Amino acid sequence: MRIILFLATNLAIIILLGIVMSILGVDTRSTLGLLIFAAIFGMGGSFISLAISKWMAKKATGARVIEQPANPTEQWLMDTVRRQAEKAEIGMPEVAIYDAPDLNAFATGMKRDNALVAVSTGLLRNMNKDEVEAVLAHEITHVACGDMVTLTLIQGVLNTFVIFFARIVASVISNVLRGDEEGGGLGFLGYIAVTIVMELILGFFASLIVAWFSRKREFRADSGSAYLVGPGKMISALQRLKEYNEPSKLPEQIAAFGIRPRQGGLASLFRTHPPLDTRIEALRNLPA
Repeated sequence: MRIILFLATNLAIIILLGIVMSILGVDTRSTLGLLIFAAIFGMGGSFISLAISKWMAKKATGARVIEQPANPTEQWLMDTVRRQAEKAEIGMPEVAIYDAPDLNAFATGMKRDNALVAVSTGLLRNMNKDEVEAVLAHEITHVACGDMVTLTLIQGVLNTFVIFFARIVASVISNVLRGDEEGGGLGFLGYIAVTIVMELILGFFASLIVAWFSRKREFRADSGSAYLVGPGKMISALQRLKEYNEPSKLPEQIAAFGIRPRQGGLASLFRTHPPLDTRIEALRNLPA
């Protein structure tokens, strides 16, 4: 169901952006038109995804927003997030709990004053209140720093250049093969094939940039948590994460905003989170 929902959402975005292009009368045969096309799909797709990120996150994880605290734990969560949000000078986020065995939490949303902070049941069961408080402060810092918007902007710009240059390269190759012969070149299917290959190659390098920024963002969120609740609590929370080997259950589209890294990956360059030991060492080296 989550995969179907994700595919349906992306299909709807593509259709919507196609309609926008038709209304604007964009001609992709010109360089300017191609750049506009790339920007609409690259930037537009990223920001539409951000605009519906809260809804998508709730559907993907089954997160339940706490409207009225039903027990002392939920009341404590609400009070803690409210206190941290006031200290970070942002609006009170929605607070949610989702059922998952892994120790995790995430924040998402398009606006600093209208975000969502969610924690897993596994995290609540296996961390003490000081550690949960530190994790919440980490997520609140993501919101306060506007990390969701910044990461979306970076992803959108990179998507735009990937789409644009992939088609430029495909056109150049087609023109070279055509030469002076009438009807030569790659042909429609060949053009599409080269475009797809180039998007994969360029997207590979774009993902390195996104992952690098995401790792930097994690260090800043850890520092923000240390400011809000003290470095000792955040260090304890990260050490607790090291003790559990349960892989992250967060869907791919929001995994970058979780507190813990996803296992696996081709290399450290593609990971959205730094190693836990590196993050702990950075916290220990913070100025007093």
